[in-house]
Amino acid sequence: MKSKDFFRKFLDKYLWGNLLAMAVVVVALFLGLKYGLDRYTHHGEEIPVPDVRGMGFASAKALLEGDGLRVEVGDTGYNKRMPADCVLLQNPAGGAKVKSGHMIYVTVNSKSTPTLTIPDIVDNSSVREAEARLRAMGFRMLDPKPVAGEKDWVYGITAGGRRVSMGDRVPIDVPLQLQVGSGMYDDDNMEIDYVESDYGGMESEIDEFEVVTGPPADEATDPAATPQQQPITETTE
Repeated sequence: MKSKDFFRKFLDKYLWGNLLAMAVVVVALFLGLKYGLDRYTHHGEEIPVPDVRGMGFASAKALLEGDGLRVEVGDTGYNKRMPADCVLLQNPAGGAKVKSGHMIYVTVNSKSTPTLTIPDIVDNSSVREAEARLRAMGFRMLDPKPVAGEKDWVYGITAGGRRVSMGDRVPIDVPLQLQVGSGMYDDDNMEIDYVESDYGGMESEIDEFEVVTGPPADEATDPAATPQQQPITETTE
């Protein structure tokens, strides 16, 4: 191809028309994507979140949805000083600025006192391990009560003065008290565990023998069998 033909094709109006059309399409796609995403994500739009703590859930939901927000119960809690079914916590907090349609998670006060299950603690852990585990579960703890036994070893649990054991369910607002060994032993109150013999509980038999000093009963009653004692007479010459 000659250079003259090449420049003639390069300056052809159809070529430049196609290039211009392609450029318009690219710019249109870019602008559509930009403004479409802004509209979809509500870019630059901010809504202040109302503070709904202490409100009933129904009222709080109506207020949040009225502002273009969504609401969902994320968890339940318990506060005996607050009415049942009221909002205890919210996330995001009141006053935060969010976009329209943002989800607001609330914690609602339980209608009844929740209960927790006593884990395997008694005679299985030290006081430090037991307190850490129980506090992590949500229990409130009183000062441990010392009892006779190995120092810092857990021998029992009481809730409201009542002894509880593994598997019992205790209201969360009732504090627990651990019975912990003091390192001292009360000999008068110590319990003794009796261990059976290795012989399987077999008992030895002892024969009793009766010692008889007189003749047998049969012979004593038979006159014939009893030798007659002859009297001794002395003769005087």
